[in-house]
Amino acid sequence: MALAAVAEQHVPVPTYNRSTLVPRIVHIGVGGFHRAHMAVYTHELAELGGDWGIAGVGLMAHDHTIERVLREQDYLYALSEKGNGEPSPQIIGSIISFTLASQSDDDFVDLIASATTCIVSLTITEAGYFELSAEERAGGKRTTLDRLARALDTRRTRGGGPLTILSCDNLPGNGSVAREAMLTAAARISDDLMSWVTACCTFPNSMVDRITPATAESDKAWLREQKGIDDHWPVVAEPFRQWVIEDNFAAGRPRWEDVGALFTDRVHDWELYKLRILNAGHSCMAYLCALAGITYVDEAMSTPVVHEYLSELLYSESVPTLSEIKGHPREEYVASVLERFANTGVRDQISRLCENGTAKFPTFLLPTIISNLATGGSIMRGTAALAGWARYLAVLPSEQQSADVSAESSRSYALQAQTNPAAFIDNPGVFPAELRQSTRFRDAFSSAYEMIATNGPLAAMSMAKQ
Repeated sequence: MALAAVAEQHVPVPTYNRSTLVPRIVHIGVGGFHRAHMAVYTHELAELGGDWGIAGVGLMAHDHTIERVLREQDYLYALSEKGNGEPSPQIIGSIISFTLASQSDDDFVDLIASATTCIVSLTITEAGYFELSAEERAGGKRTTLDRLARALDTRRTRGGGPLTILSCDNLPGNGSVAREAMLTAAARISDDLMSWVTACCTFPNSMVDRITPATAESDKAWLREQKGIDDHWPVVAEPFRQWVIEDNFAAGRPRWEDVGALFTDRVHDWELYKLRILNAGHSCMAYLCALAGITYVDEAMSTPVVHEYLSELLYSESVPTLSEIKGHPREEYVASVLERFANTGVRDQISRLCENGTAKFPTFLLPTIISNLATGGSIMRGTAALAGWARYLAVLPSEQQSADVSAESSRSYALQAQTNPAAFIDNPGVFPAELRQSTRFRDAFSSAYEMIATNGPLAAMSMAKQ
């Protein structure tokens, strides 16, 4: 990528000397979100004189294409921020290498064991922290954390120093989850490694937020035609971004706070804001809008009944369950989320939001419903979202449904719900006993399901009241 030519198109390019960046961060899972989030914070810090660089790692077979494209582009890529006007692109330079470790762990191990490595960061999705079944292990399958544990063992035996393992995945207590999963993986290797991880590794919790839809061919074409940038792996994102982190780093860290990150001991409260407002908002609109034939999130938000439904859900059902963070009112957070969803530039697809409802709803929505059941609060809008999910699983052809790695059990309950709506709630893999046994919840779900089946999803959103 010829930076001088790109700069002539009035596109910001790195002004720092990339050769002076030190690969102190090893990042596993270099997808669109990482390149629109952590890599951007680190890039902006380099513009202020910082010398922290990122060494990317690909552990999956399909990462071969990513490695080739980034290498050919000297690990540079375009980030286009898309609001309601013309996209605003810039070139990000904080990633300085990429190691493809899908076939051999040797280079990956050397990176983790290197004395320059201070942070290993992760975007491996929620499923990346799950344990494998006995059958999968017997077949030789290993998780990302199994492979990281082997690399940590090499670091330990070589006398390597402390290390921070920083999860940037969207799950509650991501640092705590990563710590437990890492210790489990380490215990399979040796007690010595488990003791070393306990003593020498820290796992800060963090909350990450930026809507980063899949990059379309039209995004690449716009860069090429309007800016003369031939980028084979650009990324697009909304202008908004947020990163809230515990300051618990074992071997130093970049001064990310200088470029907008917030270090605090209230990460959990920020997590709940995001999970119960932004994430729940996405999931609650997703399946109902998919049933209504709506393609894009901004299209949904321009539909009055959807906007009213989502606004009432967040203000009336989500907000009462949250502890307010001083200086950051809950209502202002809701207003910002509604504004972000209405962004016409991002063109976020409803189908993306329909991915992995089986994993998302128990975290994003069910705690809100449980809380409101306990206090006598409203549950109808959240319950309508769950009924929409059940209808989606049962009536849409499977080839039209978005990926859900654990959907088969949910789908079987959804099929039963066509004749007995409350049967969907009997799924113990999704619904805890307090919901399965709640007469109020079961009645509300059945009512919402019948409304969707009889009058359609938009009517159900309109009728979802106290």
